[in-house]
Amino acid sequence: MSDDQTLRTYGEKLADYTALGFSETERAALEDFLARLPTGAHVLDLGCGPGLHAAEMMRHGVTVSALDATPQFVAAAREAGVDAHLGTFDDLTEAAAYDGLWASFSLLHAPRADFPRHLDAIRRALKPGGLLFLGLKLGEGEHRDSLGRFYSYFTEEELRRHLDQTAFRDIRATRGEGVGLAGSLDPFILITARKG
Repeated sequence: MSDDQTLRTYGEKLADYTALGFSETERAALEDFLARLPTGAHVLDLGCGPGLHAAEMMRHGVTVSALDATPQFVAAAREAGVDAHLGTFDDLTEAAAYDGLWASFSLLHAPRADFPRHLDAIRRALKPGGLLFLGLKLGEGEHRDSLGRFYSYFTEEELRRHLDQTAFRDIRATRGEGVGLAGSLDPFILITARKG
């Protein structure tokens, strides 16, 4: 993600965003993700925000690397002890480096047209059989929310098609609704899939 308005909003709202924490649905998804990783796993948190999920994974003994395009988020994640680096989705260039990749409500800030390219990079970065987690808002098209953040929306069917075309398997999905930083109640989907 490199949309200046979105990055600026997150930088200005760091404290508010951090205070949101994560919901019980997200916590359950994280626990499931962790339970399905191998012992000694190395995970990339792609779009790590202030490092809340990364720090929780580290508490469970997982080695975590993290990437985010918002400087304030990277600084906050580092303060929490996370190995966080400033960068965009295009900076994901590793090959067979990670046992898992956690992308919780981050890729929804990339243009829809770029999603297949980013999914290819994710697949390349995962080790054989590596586990992907995606959290996205459900819907159609692209638009900005009331805070000015750019969003891309997908249906579950579109997401499953993209994952299938990128040779991911064992696709599991959970739907829900949640209130985010903008205060609106939005439908979302949490997906896990394995690199085939």
